[in-house]
Amino acid sequence: MTNTDATAVSGSPPYYDPYDFDIDQNPYPCFKQLRDHAPLYYNEKYDFYALSRYQDVLGASKDWQTFSSARGTVLELLDLPAEHIPQMMIFMDPPQHDRMRRLVSRGFSPRHINRLEQRTRELARELLAPFQPGDTLDLIDDYAAPFASMVIGELAGVPREDLDIVRQWGEDNLALKEGEDAFQGAKTMAADADSELAAARRDVWAYFNELIEKRRREPQDDMISAVIASEIEGDGGGGRPLEDRELLDFIGLLSGAGTETVSRLMGWAGVYLPEHADQFAAIRGDLALLPGAIEELLRIEPPSPVQARITTASATFYGTEIPAGSKLLLLTGAAGRDERQYHDPDRFDIRRDAKHVSLGQGVHFCLGANLARLEARVALEELIARFPTWEPDIATAQRIHTSTVRGYRHLPVRL
Repeated sequence: MTNTDATAVSGSPPYYDPYDFDIDQNPYPCFKQLRDHAPLYYNEKYDFYALSRYQDVLGASKDWQTFSSARGTVLELLDLPAEHIPQMMIFMDPPQHDRMRRLVSRGFSPRHINRLEQRTRELARELLAPFQPGDTLDLIDDYAAPFASMVIGELAGVPREDLDIVRQWGEDNLALKEGEDAFQGAKTMAADADSELAAARRDVWAYFNELIEKRRREPQDDMISAVIASEIEGDGGGGRPLEDRELLDFIGLLSGAGTETVSRLMGWAGVYLPEHADQFAAIRGDLALLPGAIEELLRIEPPSPVQARITTASATFYGTEIPAGSKLLLLTGAAGRDERQYHDPDRFDIRRDAKHVSLGQGVHFCLGANLARLEARVALEELIARFPTWEPDIATAQRIHTSTVRGYRHLPVRL
């Protein structure tokens, strides 16, 4: 792959570090520098390349043969031995990826997801019922995170009383501590069976193992039971049931990713809508505008703004060759604000109706996109119906910092 539209570097060279909390607080000035002056960027400290322009990120996202997900899609995982890489669908390439996706895709079809709308609405109302106008609600802890967990829990078959445990594990597994070397932390977790994170992960896997055994003995009308009963295509034809590790990693992906992305998206909605009063008023007057607002939120503040890949062959961008076997970051957060693709890209516009790469592209397009959009729409509709306006307390809000997910961990709002 070659792109010869080279851009000259002016001034001091850009610097991007996915583990830098200051950059993560507002990465968009840095992303603009990368797009303008280093559209193919190289970070010597962590030995990765990065693409930031929309067309480059779009093309690489579709080209799974050259830009592989089989070593993981999180930067600090790419250096781990293969046996330590979770067997999650997002960490696979075809044909293995396609077999797994076919196995579970029926549970995420638009028809099946649309049947969940009434139940998701009931769950949203249940969570909002204790609050009254004038109260302060933590939009994440009190509403978005438990709502997303409850929806995924009912879909997957995780008992409600256990959802908080699973949700906390997902957040703790992603979150970085300030000053922490995430590369070293990931290696330590893999090598040191006595590490705190490794011990916590064993506890969760033990819980999921027990749940799998329960479903084997007493199948229910849920996705875990359906996946246990299904067969995946074998390499030599025919079918086979999923191995225990494959089941565990699938349940972990479903419960973790399904909660994290919706929670962060709701956090951005909680800030952006009141900041743009005219557009918020338009949504209250016509809820048909809400799906467009959700797409614009995904573009301007993607919950997962960084995707990692390994190159399987050399690739050339802007006159520089990326060797085979290199680590590459696809900066979807930068691509969503590329002036080459969008007019006035830093402006929030619920009527923009523009495509974005925030949910992936090609074979790795987010399998849960329909569910995430439904959850966000229903959660916001119910919030607006009960509390037409709210005021976020940015001064006491807290962010979650990871190398792959970005957004609010706590967001108090005055109703």
